[in-house]
Amino acid sequence: MKNINRTMLVKLHMMVAAFILPVALMFFITGSLYTFGIKGHYNSQSYAIPLTTPIENNKTKLTKIVIDELLKRDIAMPSGAIKLKKINTEFYLEWTGSQRDISLTPTTNNLIATLKIKETTVHRFFVQLHKAKGGFAFKLYAGLLSFGLLFLFISGLSLAWQLTKYRVLLQRSIVSGIALFIIVINVS
Repeated sequence: MKNINRTMLVKLHMMVAAFILPVALMFFITGSLYTFGIKGHYNSQSYAIPLTTPIENNKTKLTKIVIDELLKRDIAMPSGAIKLKKINTEFYLEWTGSQRDISLTPTTNNLIATLKIKETTVHRFFVQLHKAKGGFAFKLYAGLLSFGLLFLFISGLSLAWQLTKYRVLLQRSIVSGIALFIIVINVS
């Protein structure tokens, strides 16, 4: 019975690893490069938006302005969240996504706002997905990756534990990993 369970666990381990490999590579590559400041680029356009009334610090009204302007330009809405940001006494609307970031900021003329549309390059697109700026489908997919990785760690440890000759090595590796984690977070 133990061999059947081990055989089944090896097959599941292999299938999950193969299934999540593409998204795991994307997270690995973008995360590694991001750690060293390589984040990808944007192609940006800015537009002066004439307003009929002075711009207000109101998320709903600012969102409507942005949506109207994007519709006029036949530009798809970003896939991420809309946020009203404040810096000291200034405010602006930010709407991020995997393919584009949008900002609407007031200018010195209260009847003109600046709409900035930043289209992602290929690398930045994957960085945006990594940063959870994609739509619901990719967020669900990333969640599956998390569960897949957890399964791989648990099944790999379980497979190693079943082989008596690897138990001491496994225990030492776990203790070393915990120790290094504690040391690194304390010196960071």
